[in-house]
Amino acid sequence: MKIYDEKHIKNIVLLGSSKSGKTTLAETMLFEAGIINRRGAVEDNTTVSDYHAIEHERGNSVYTSLMHTEWRNYKINILDSPGLDDFVGEVISSVRVADTCVYVINSQHGVEVSTELIWNYVDQYRKPTIFAINQVDHPKSDFMGSFESLQSQFGKAVTLMQYPLLEGDGFNCIIDLLKMKMYKFGPEGGKPEKLPIPQAEFDRANELHNELVEKAAENDEALMELYFEKGTLNEDEMRKGLKIGMLNHDIFPVFCISAKNDMGSGRLMGFIDNVAPSAVDALPETSVEGDLIEKDPKGPVELFVFKTKIEPNLGQMSFFKVESGSIEEGIELTNHQTGQVERLNQLFVIDGHKREMVSKLATGDIGATLKLKDTQTNHTLRGANTQLAIAPMEFPGAKITTAIVANNKSDDEKLGEVLHKIASEDPTVTIEYNRELQQLIIGCQGELHLSVVKWYLEHMYKLDVSYEKPRIPYRETIQKEAQSIYRHKKQSGGAGQFAEVHMRIEPYYEGMPDPEGVSVRGIEEVELEWGGKLAFYNCIVGGAIDARFLPSIMKGIMEKMQQGPLVGCFVRDVRVIVYDGKMHAVDSNDIAFKIAGMMAFKEAFVKANPRIMEPIQDLEIIVPEGLTGEVMTDLQTRRSIIQGIDTRGGYQVIKSKTPLAELDKYSTALRSLTQGRASFTSRFSEYTTVPAEIQKQLIEQYQNKLVEA
Repeated sequence: MKIYDEKHIKNIVLLGSSKSGKTTLAETMLFEAGIINRRGAVEDNTTVSDYHAIEHERGNSVYTSLMHTEWRNYKINILDSPGLDDFVGEVISSVRVADTCVYVINSQHGVEVSTELIWNYVDQYRKPTIFAINQVDHPKSDFMGSFESLQSQFGKAVTLMQYPLLEGDGFNCIIDLLKMKMYKFGPEGGKPEKLPIPQAEFDRANELHNELVEKAAENDEALMELYFEKGTLNEDEMRKGLKIGMLNHDIFPVFCISAKNDMGSGRLMGFIDNVAPSAVDALPETSVEGDLIEKDPKGPVELFVFKTKIEPNLGQMSFFKVESGSIEEGIELTNHQTGQVERLNQLFVIDGHKREMVSKLATGDIGATLKLKDTQTNHTLRGANTQLAIAPMEFPGAKITTAIVANNKSDDEKLGEVLHKIASEDPTVTIEYNRELQQLIIGCQGELHLSVVKWYLEHMYKLDVSYEKPRIPYRETIQKEAQSIYRHKKQSGGAGQFAEVHMRIEPYYEGMPDPEGVSVRGIEEVELEWGGKLAFYNCIVGGAIDARFLPSIMKGIMEKMQQGPLVGCFVRDVRVIVYDGKMHAVDSNDIAFKIAGMMAFKEAFVKANPRIMEPIQDLEIIVPEGLTGEVMTDLQTRRSIIQGIDTRGGYQVIKSKTPLAELDKYSTALRSLTQGRASFTSRFSEYTTVPAEIQKQLIEQYQNKLVEA
């Protein structure tokens, strides 16, 4: 295929909610450019994008698909991203390497929750953005309502480039405000007829055109002077101003299309060619060290690996963007993160599941290669004459966690290996064996994300697995002072065991004064792995217990703190004062004092008004105004404490503190309550005491479990 230089390469990502028509638009763009001679359909599983079996089964995008078109001497790389926030990792990586974001908006709904969520990443990376209001031919289309919702959400930078003459069943004409022409389409869409704007529409179109001219002029002093001098700008001058405005996030052009009927997509592609920034126009990348990495075609080679995927019968495929320099097949580059030298034996341009070999890729281009030895997502491959690494992408933490088990125990090892392979492909999947809970915990972005992982395990690796409810990492602590005396004595012929420990325990808090009534000889404070502290005070006087036995006493206490007396959970925030005891010249040893320390601590603990503590999560829920009541009611059934409600555009942001124990399958419940129009984030906040009735239930469950064991 033709090799394009950096000025003639455009990288776009198609963003938008599920069912907005991104995949259909990608298919139409390929058809318009002549890359394919027949348009496929999502319903028939025949599109270039959405080629994975799981996508055919579910009927929507799960992975980002990479494609390209060649349109009027430009190469446009297209990244078709999923529309569900369960697959936000695919969206983040696509936005990161795109030069322009094309937001596909469903004209029936306007701005949806996922539109706002994705916008956070677009805004973070300051990506130029085009809004394409799609499905204008739908009977329930509301183009101007969608446009107004965009302006309400994203401000006056949202700027009309086109509007439909009619919408719904009668849609076949677009008024273009840049060219001041009307495009009229035949029943099959495709190439339109260019006509003068009808007289009845001319005043409205002219007024909107003048607004567009003003916006274009505002972005450049020279253009502003021309505008004042001439009272207008020509088309080329407007294009220049629009590009500057897009780069500065001061202009977000709005187009109208029917991707399904191939109306307006060619004009959108022409705008991408002529106006949308190329890779070398975009802001430079930032290195890990904070230096700027210029997009220099003659500079040192810098590749950024934004996605990895293990394909059946092929192995690992690495997708990358050439951020600087140019590369040819056979080039050797160094992985900055691992130090491994990688040889790129083959270079590919990707169109869905098809690969086309190329000999060279220039700055700004996107490609793929196979079977790199030690390179993963977020890695930088660099030439010998640079030491810079491109700053990695940051991915959100898990919204939902569950335990996963292999139904055949002989598959345990294989399951662990495969899960870590999946996590290396998808950074939003987390895998951890939790020693405290004794469960293998998987974290994902939602129930759908979990179901896709399970499908992958069962269909691609033939592993029979089940999800189980994860145990809650409760904590145990005390609320008052208590004392105990424990004597450990064992005699069974020969040397025996003897140790006696006198102990006082108290609730620990930062900055508390030294204990009263004892002489403090030594203090050891331990930051516990599971949170909180143990403060161990040596208050032995007169040599009642030899100092060499104190570490054994503390070891016994620590062992009991790892399996608390109430429900077997970790103990935290306790001050232990060992103030007296007895030992035997022959029978006292480390084991005896370890046992005595453990049992003295246990006896004191149950006298000290022990309490179970539970983890509390900070929830932030974004929900349409009309559904706030249902979400609030549901939160109250989950023992939530509402912290406040903010307004953001047409949405309410509910902030609450909610026990982790009440959040099992919450993403599914929220989706059901709001018809998928709400989303949430969750992060650990603190530990607080559980209500007395719940503590009673937890203790009973634990005791029954011990009896059954």
